Amino acid sequence: MAETVVVGGRKTGKIIGGVIAAAAVIIVALNSLTSVEAGHSGVVLTFGKVSEAVLSEGLHVKVPFIQQIIQIDNRVLKAEVDCSSASKDLQTVSSTIALNYRVRNEASARIYKEVGPSYESVIITPAIQECVKAVTAKYTAEQLITERQQISDQMKELLNEKISGYGLELEIFNIIAFEFTEEYNAAIEAKQTAQQNALKAEQDLQRIKVEAEQTVAQAQAEAEAYRLKSEQITPQMIAMEYIDKWDGKLPAVAGGDSSSMLIDISEIINEMNTAAPAKTAPAPTSPVTTEAVSEETAEE
Repeated sequence: MAETVVVGGRKTGKIIGGVIAAAAVIIVALNSLTSVEAGHSGVVLTFGKVSEAVLSEGLHVKVPFIQQIIQIDNRVLKAEVDCSSASKDLQTVSSTIALNYRVRNEASARIYKEVGPSYESVIITPAIQECVKAVTAKYTAEQLITERQQISDQMKELLNEKISGYGLELEIFNIIAFEFTEEYNAAIEAKQTAQQNALKAEQDLQRIKVEAEQTVAQAQAEAEAYRLKSEQITPQMIAMEYIDKWDGKLPAVAGGDSSSMLIDISEIINEMNTAAPAKTAPAPTSPVTTEAVSEETAEE
């Protein structure tokens, strides 16, 4: 009976040993394989030493328990930094900078070795702060507003020079906001109001000048028209106008001073005949009577 127990113990030991060996093989096999995610690159560490070779996306074989794979994100990343700087005219400027950048695949091992995984806080943020201060110091506060695109381009160029040496590539650079102190904003608003009022006053002055010139021109035109009309009015024209409107009848009654209202056009007719001697047309008879005739008619 004791021998049976011994035989059973040997079989159990073999089974346990086989299970352990199989588990060890599985563990070794699993640790011999690694995969790199899409958009990432794998940095190989052999006993902590960084290898120059970088693994691409997909499944790879490594030495189990000896090599370790660190994945570096090579996709486009976003960083947003708040900056405080001073303009050329010593105005305090608060700005918010947003940028998109990425780690180049071939530089993944070097940036991990030299900087580590915290490259945004170690490289990106300080570089942005320095570039913003360097560029804003060249411009006045007013220029920072009016020449924003030019300033943004200069900051982007300077920042790209600083981070490209580490294997970082700048994709997009944006100035989200330029903010100034409340005192400066109030001064800008007052200046704009004064400029608008001055422009309105100038426009009103120009309008008044134009209206005055138009009035003078109109008066001059009317005066010239009156002058031309007065030059055209001659005794002959008066006589012709009178004759055209006369109905050929003498006044039926005239008395007192009413005769003074009658117009004697005989002299005007004589002047017309003198001015045009060639015409043989009979001279029109004057419809005007003398004062004696007027009085006799009145007595009747």
